[in-house]
Amino acid sequence: MTVQQRSFAALRQPGYRGFFFSSAGAMMADNIEHVISYWVIFQKFRSPALAGFAVIAHWLPYLLFSVHAGALTDRFDARRVIQVGMLLFVGVSISWGVLFATDTLETWHAMVLLVLHGCAGVLWSPASQVLLHHVVSIEQLPSAIRLNATARQLGLLAGPAVGGAILLTMGPIYGIFFNALLYVPTILWLWKAPYDPQVVKSRALVGFKDIAHTVQQVIGHRTLLSMIVLAGAASLFVGNAYQAQMPGFADALGQENADFYYSMLLGADAAGALTAGLVLESRGLLQPRARTAFVLAIIWCCALAGFALSGIYALALALLFIAGFAELSFNSMAQTLVQLNAPAEIRGRVIGLFTMSALGLRTFAGVSVGLLGSLVGIHAALAASASALAFLSLTLLMYGMRQPRR
Repeated sequence: MTVQQRSFAALRQPGYRGFFFSSAGAMMADNIEHVISYWVIFQKFRSPALAGFAVIAHWLPYLLFSVHAGALTDRFDARRVIQVGMLLFVGVSISWGVLFATDTLETWHAMVLLVLHGCAGVLWSPASQVLLHHVVSIEQLPSAIRLNATARQLGLLAGPAVGGAILLTMGPIYGIFFNALLYVPTILWLWKAPYDPQVVKSRALVGFKDIAHTVQQVIGHRTLLSMIVLAGAASLFVGNAYQAQMPGFADALGQENADFYYSMLLGADAAGALTAGLVLESRGLLQPRARTAFVLAIIWCCALAGFALSGIYALALALLFIAGFAELSFNSMAQTLVQLNAPAEIRGRVIGLFTMSALGLRTFAGVSVGLLGSLVGIHAALAASASALAFLSLTLLMYGMRQPRR
């Protein structure tokens, strides 16, 4: 079956349509909260170090608990695991709103809420990927995986643009309370979501010995290993830490009305992602291959380095559009390859390992872009981090190209 024949195949199934739109909506709400909270933190504290901590605190739970969260879905109902995460998201958004409305936000409040937000995400992310295997048939799985990756990445990148618009029109207080409501459709849909309790039922994850066993199985599978390494390297060096610093980039580029420039920069990133999502599934121009994923990652790095060094606002917008296109493309491709190749009996654990790499290692991107940015400037820090990742990706790509000739 060709990629063109599979295009949008999963969306023809009613159960998957609910999955697709709820995943995209929840991810968008997740990132709307980031936009509003990051903006208020920037305005109140003007601290690149605190912005860097926001990245570290958000992603650290993914680093520590993703494999365990994936194992929970091998044992328990993935729908209920996701609902717990959604309820925690709602509580965090409401807490931000109360602190904004009463003007009582302090540094420690922000730190605690950012950590709780990360805990909610680690409950949601591996479980939603495992649930996908309950919603569609095996024939529709490749299309569903691509669409799910696209939905999550679109929410990840479109959320900041929508959040910027909400920030401009509603303000941070009403905007963050409105954001709490955006999680409700996902919570409601999950009550009756398709689920086959007999697809997988394995023992619970015992400890680090089980994690080591999962890692050993992944090391023996070339495609799984290469995509997990690529996702981890992208998260380690860059991740989405530059979005936490976007108010500073907007201030440097915009001079005046920085909030407007901020929204436009985020919108350019999201527009590139939207274009990539349409191309991936409707045209089939970028079929999932490990080498293609590495090339797209290098393009993403070059675009981000150019954005960091650009002093021209129009050029910055164009480069962020390219970055959004490339990021969605290689991330969704890597996720597709991992989910298609993960052994069924440990699928949740392998997906948890991928999540730990793809999201958990973003913890240290807060150091490379955020804390380093407080020392040498955010422009130099982002350019250096993107350049280092491009060099590593090129090295891995050249190594992979030599393998078949051995």
